[in-house]
Amino acid sequence: MDEDRLNMSVRKFLKLVGVTSQREIENAVRGKAASGGRRFKAKMVLTVDELGLRHEIDGEIET
Repeated sequence: MDEDRLNMSVRKFLKLVGVTSQREIENAVRGKAASGGRRFKAKMVLTVDELGLRHEIDGEIET
């Protein structure tokens, strides 16, 4: 296995996830925050079916 190739591939995927997720969250929060929302629970679920991987991250987003 080529560790450098794996590392770059994972980083590329995570960059795509981060950029698109941030855009979607910001758009959704702007719509809700206008109606008085201030704190939102968030969960990110990463799955890679072929590897049997399921990883969940819980957090909060504040406005």
